[in-house]
Amino acid sequence: MSLSSPQRSPLADQVIAALRNQITSGEWPVGSRIPTEPELVEELGVARNTVREAIRALAHNGLLDIRQGSGTYVVATSELAGVMHRRFAGADPQHVAEMRAALESSGARLAALRRTEQDLGQLESLLARREEAWETREVERFVDADANLHLGVVAASHNEVLAAVYADLSEVMRAHLRYDVGEQLEPEDHLDHTRLVEAIRSRDPEAAASEAASYTTEWGCGATGCAPTPGSGG
Repeated sequence: MSLSSPQRSPLADQVIAALRNQITSGEWPVGSRIPTEPELVEELGVARNTVREAIRALAHNGLLDIRQGSGTYVVATSELAGVMHRRFAGADPQHVAEMRAALESSGARLAALRRTEQDLGQLESLLARREEAWETREVERFVDADANLHLGVVAASHNEVLAAVYADLSEVMRAHLRYDVGEQLEPEDHLDHTRLVEAIRSRDPEAAASEAASYTTEWGCGATGCAPTPGSGG
């Protein structure tokens, strides 16, 4: 059902737009719990039924997940990402790893050819955050930092279609990374991504592509199947 459906009030559409903006802007990141209905009613100055209608619409479109007794959580940043998340939530981990290898190696190859000085600065910052997150041994923080670095690499490809597809699939791949990492980070399983950034800096497309693809191989997803080792990092 379209968000502009005449079955819904204009006020509800305004609330939907406001809530969607909180999601797409990053104010409510994926995985976070949004404010409660009473809090949103007070913040937006509308009736509870209007807020409830907006939340249900965004849940229907795959951006929110309403969990009884727990709250409502952000699960995607766009309608297409929501569809991808639902469609591939139970996908074979090996297939997800193969998809990551294909998209990330292509993105890294193009990034090495097209990157700008601004891209390099962003990648170096994201790499530093990834290393800092690893040192904290906080799994969720590391997963976010690692995923953001790979998003940055693909964005540096300056291929809008590839970057958009990768972004829409990012939560599927984050879920795979969480599965791969396990419950704790072990020092011996650390995968250094410095070589990937250096290959992009050196404008070496083949080295960048090979480095990006190697991470999924090191996870244990090869010809014989996918057997993630808890503690490894993508």
